[in-house]
Amino acid sequence: MKAPRYFVLPAVLSTAMLVSACASSPTSSRTFSSSEAGVQQTVQWGVVEAVRPVTIQASGTGVGTATGAVLGGIAGSTVGGGRRANTAGAVAGAVAGGAAGNAISGSNTTGVEFTVRLEETGQTVAVVQAGSVNDYRVGDRVRVTSDGRTTRVSR
Repeated sequence: MKAPRYFVLPAVLSTAMLVSACASSPTSSRTFSSSEAGVQQTVQWGVVEAVRPVTIQASGTGVGTATGAVLGGIAGSTVGGGRRANTAGAVAGAVAGGAAGNAISGSNTTGVEFTVRLEETGQTVAVVQAGSVNDYRVGDRVRVTSDGRTTRVSR
């Protein structure tokens, strides 16, 4: 007996949303999303104490992840002969499809981890963002901006 659509579809969609919820893209000092435009940010000045290269693991935009999860869930729902098997197949297909969609839609980004001593407070902060270690040097005076969610280091 095939699982009713009203049972499989919610399982596939909720799994797709969970898998794609982790997707985000790395930011650089010059890249802003439309939701960040016009948002007030605090600005502090500091001195770079350390710079090191890092790899920012890709998580894609979520579109490939969600699409893969939905398609995988639909394909997986045809596995087995009973409602439980169809549901298990749908969930497993959604997870596998989401992982495949994420792998296809994104690639790792070269990034920089900055350690900056803030001038006003003396506090030391670390910020990771897309970029190259060749763009900054220890001792550079930099601007650290933050909207409470995203922090950037720039000149």
